Amino acid sequence: MKYVDLFAGCGGLSLGIERAGGELVVAVEKSDMAARTFFHNLIDDASDMHEWSRYVSSALADQVQRGVVVRELNALLAAGDVMSGLAAEGIDLVVGGPPCQGFSLAGRRNRDDVRNKLPWEYLEFVARTQPKAVVIENVVGMNQRFTPDEESSFVQLQQALAETDPGYVVQGVLVNAMHYGAPQHRPRLMIIGLRADVAAEKGIRTTGALWKSDFIDALSSPLPDLAPVPTVKRLDVRTVEDAISDLSPHSTSGKRSRNRAYLKEMRDTGWNLRLKPKAEELNHVPRRHAARTVERFRLYQYLSEAGLDQRVVSRAAVMSDSDARLYVKTQLLDAEVPAVAPDGTTIASTLDELCDLVINLATKKHSQKVLGWNSPARTVVTLPDDYVHPVEPRIFTVREMARFQGFPTAFEFLGKETTGAHRRRIEVPQYSQVGNAVSPWLSFAVGKMVATILNSSR
Repeated sequence: MKYVDLFAGCGGLSLGIERAGGELVVAVEKSDMAARTFFHNLIDDASDMHEWSRYVSSALADQVQRGVVVRELNALLAAGDVMSGLAAEGIDLVVGGPPCQGFSLAGRRNRDDVRNKLPWEYLEFVARTQPKAVVIENVVGMNQRFTPDEESSFVQLQQALAETDPGYVVQGVLVNAMHYGAPQHRPRLMIIGLRADVAAEKGIRTTGALWKSDFIDALSSPLPDLAPVPTVKRLDVRTVEDAISDLSPHSTSGKRSRNRAYLKEMRDTGWNLRLKPKAEELNHVPRRHAARTVERFRLYQYLSEAGLDQRVVSRAAVMSDSDARLYVKTQLLDAEVPAVAPDGTTIASTLDELCDLVINLATKKHSQKVLGWNSPARTVVTLPDDYVHPVEPRIFTVREMARFQGFPTAFEFLGKETTGAHRRRIEVPQYSQVGNAVSPWLSFAVGKMVATILNSSR
């Protein structure tokens, strides 16, 4: 199954497609940081930054030959001879996640509209290579209507793909990575299309309505022909503990059989990576925090473990001192004291001390949440400081975030770990590479579905 990965990022989509039997023709990614990680894991060694810089500067045709184009997609589309060669490859599958939040069919009248440019380039690539199958992935917000009279970007893009030469049968799906093996609640929209002639030959139909994934034992009706099959039962959903307890000396239970099973899968060589798993964990470097930040993290963890509302810390920050003290004391009346953080540190001996601590550490920042051991992780994002470790007073490492996504142990992220806010528009450091990626567990399920359809007879 020959495939192309557009807007490839660090390789989450490709990783699952490869495991399902895919053979990469070329990946296209404009960020040299994300492309370097992709190349390093799926193509060849990119650890030498000087060698990688030479690769980034090499001719487009040479990059296509090597497997990763470090350019914007329009540069590839402008290379007529190269595109003709790709069309002659007989591509089975094109996958990718072009930014589509503002996509509108009105963009046909103005292809330079920033909201429309990248999705139309994706569709142009499809029209010129005519793959048998197409997968477009994006965030859930893409399904919000512009106005009561105008359909969402998601619905309009399905129509655009259906009308793209030579015509595609299209199914919209809302899928959650935790239904496919990832220890993370991660809902995503996908558009899955099958070329009209292939669909007719295989007897594949679309429902015309959005299909939503669920745990395999909770599905109440047959799956659409173009929907990836969930693999996880409700009681077997993977958790934060399953994913990372071996990386923490404070784990509550690092010896569960299910935990060992997930870690074994993370070290499985079936992911077709260039490198094999090493004894040491790659990209597992705990972040250093200021003493005040560590105090606040311990407070969050105590409140979370005690079943108290963490928002008391942010709400107190917008009140006067007298109002804040009365509010905090009311909220903490049932708090057990002395207050002990999960790592054994006593943070307050009395209720008054605990109230003083909350007021002293009050912050308007309200997005930081402690993740619990016994639930799937929240959706992994590109900002590393939104989620706090269950027991250690710190945020998660790149490796821990990657475990939540489902990246195997041997997958090594290259480049800076993180970057300043002013550079986020142009740089894609390790945390962003993880947060932007498609879960390999989800892409594996999609790859298996496509491979099954293309290899089947009517």
